[in-house]
Amino acid sequence: MMNMPTAAELMPLLPELVLVGAAFVWLMLDLFLDARHRIVTHVAAIATLGAVVVMIGMGIGGQGTVLSGMFIRDTAADVMKLAICITSIFALIYSWPWLRQRNLYQGEIAVLMLFAVGGMMLLVSAGNLVMIYLGLEMLALCSYALVALDRDSPIASEAAIKYFVLGSLASGLILYGMSLIYGATGSLDLATIGASAHATTQGAMLITGVVFALAGLAFKFGAAPFHMWLPDVYHGAPTPITLFIGSAPKLAYFGMAYRLLETGAGPLDDRWRLMLAALAVASLVIGNLSALVQTNLKRLLAYSTVSHVGFLFMGLAGGGPQGMAAALFYAISYAVMSAAAFGAIVMLAGKDFEADNIDDYKGLNARNPWLAGLILCVMASLAGVPPFLGFWAKLAVLRAAFEGGLWWLAIVGLVFAVVGAFYYLRVVKAMYFDEPQGDARPANSDRPLAVVFGVNALALLALGFTWSPIMAWCKYAFGA
Repeated sequence: MMNMPTAAELMPLLPELVLVGAAFVWLMLDLFLDARHRIVTHVAAIATLGAVVVMIGMGIGGQGTVLSGMFIRDTAADVMKLAICITSIFALIYSWPWLRQRNLYQGEIAVLMLFAVGGMMLLVSAGNLVMIYLGLEMLALCSYALVALDRDSPIASEAAIKYFVLGSLASGLILYGMSLIYGATGSLDLATIGASAHATTQGAMLITGVVFALAGLAFKFGAAPFHMWLPDVYHGAPTPITLFIGSAPKLAYFGMAYRLLETGAGPLDDRWRLMLAALAVASLVIGNLSALVQTNLKRLLAYSTVSHVGFLFMGLAGGGPQGMAAALFYAISYAVMSAAAFGAIVMLAGKDFEADNIDDYKGLNARNPWLAGLILCVMASLAGVPPFLGFWAKLAVLRAAFEGGLWWLAIVGLVFAVVGAFYYLRVVKAMYFDEPQGDARPANSDRPLAVVFGVNALALLALGFTWSPIMAWCKYAFGA
């Protein structure tokens, strides 16, 4: 029977306790605020995430294992949590002017984002199958509600239903896989499962459980061929919500993959590495080829997400501390790039103008050279053009795959990195070489939004010159 932990023993959980406790407080506070003062809840949510960033960055609460091994706070978890919280701060800032302009903003949006971040933080610190599922569902349920916030939009309602149904299917796959893993090893603790797997590496039940869990994980990531929900959800959800669910959760799912595969199924790495390699190839091929024919920018970015997941899986398939470090570096880089990509759509959108078609960007350089230059930085980084951050991220996972003995996977990745550059260059061509269509629409005049987007976009260039400390941090997290 598990003894009740003392306050001192719960200190590693302090950032999560502060985050969830504050979310409940802001939820109650919002009941007493009218529409004019809803910004109080939003600012409070941003301040809460800022406080959590400071706590994790300063090591407040310390590292350790609590709740009988169910929760693990180590360097890897802290790195992922910092990136999750910082990306979520960007998402909150981007969301305020867009939602307010369309009279969609409600105080519970910020609260749902906080609870979703809490689920992500639990997911990356999970030391037990129960904690993995708790964090996963906490994130998923909040995400479903966020996608459905525009109840008057048939596209958003359709996206929410698809997300809920297919997301529930993925959760069921993961839960069934976990039940098989428990049946094969007799434990829910990941470290115990890993130890048991050494003696039962040929067990059919254990291997089948890992396959089901990996399929559900690929579904959550949006990897091909489990990507069918991604384009419709990205297209149908409000753009700031797409920004949120398309960036920070990728770090959380990476944390889940690390805990479940490296810690729990580590002895079976010769099997799950090949499965990840196959998923990586499918994602690179389907994601890039599908993106080539898109005219809607949000759907293009959705299919590009599939291809980026392929690159991330390439690092995971490389295996070992080097592969994990490269995959984490890619996940962090992609979260920043994805936030900037959807932030560009938020910047150009107006009250009756979504700015989600490539044609909407025609002639942007003639109207607003500064904004066109920032979007150029974003597209160049996503395409992997040096010296932007995306180039170093792709180079890291390609190297991890090659050093892991998967040289054929590295070649496939290299080929489709070139293919992928084409559809990003279509956006650049539209901005700089095409004539504008229709009346010129001004960019969003919200000053804080413009500053945040500028910082986000220019960070992709600045981090391209200073990427090595981040990579060193990722390596340190896994002892590489």
